[in-house]
Amino acid sequence: MKLWVGLGNPEPGMARNRHNIGFMAIDVIADRHGFAPWRKRFSGLVSEGSIGGEKIVALKPLTYMNESGRAVQPASAFFKLPPDAVTVFHDELDLIPGKVRVKRGGGAAGHNGLRSIDRTLGTQDYWRVRLGIGHPGDKARVHGHVLGNFAKTDEDWLVDTLEAVSDAAPLLAAGKPEDFMTKVALLTKDTA
Repeated sequence: MKLWVGLGNPEPGMARNRHNIGFMAIDVIADRHGFAPWRKRFSGLVSEGSIGGEKIVALKPLTYMNESGRAVQPASAFFKLPPDAVTVFHDELDLIPGKVRVKRGGGAAGHNGLRSIDRTLGTQDYWRVRLGIGHPGDKARVHGHVLGNFAKTDEDWLVDTLEAVSDAAPLLAAGKPEDFMTKVALLTKDTA
């Protein structure tokens, strides 16, 4: 069993924010792989399903980004999951839009959702699916960039990236992050 967490902010007005690409990814995965309806649990929304024969619990914390760990920790504890069974899907400023990278462990790099999860799990030794949203070019514009909505011009690469992540999800579920990244890259090579 694995816990896949999409990070975002629960306000309806923030649904299209770049910061919410983690929510978007987990929604597409749950929808395309026929997961059960979402229900409230662990200070978030939970949906369960199976991908490639692996049971996946999908979680969208409703705690706001800065407190994401308040949903992740009780969910991982309830299912008695070690940190390496947790995968967090989140926005990544340091990757160009549409680029996807997977890594295990590492710092939060200023991401408050990751910082909260690090603190509540007591470790950084969980998986991250880093979904590139690009950097605005100036540190002073970062806050507005991540909390700004995706532009109409982003629609093509965004939809293609989310669909590719969902299509490649069986490789991630099978514990093959390199193959997952390769498949995502091949599926998005014309749009990224």
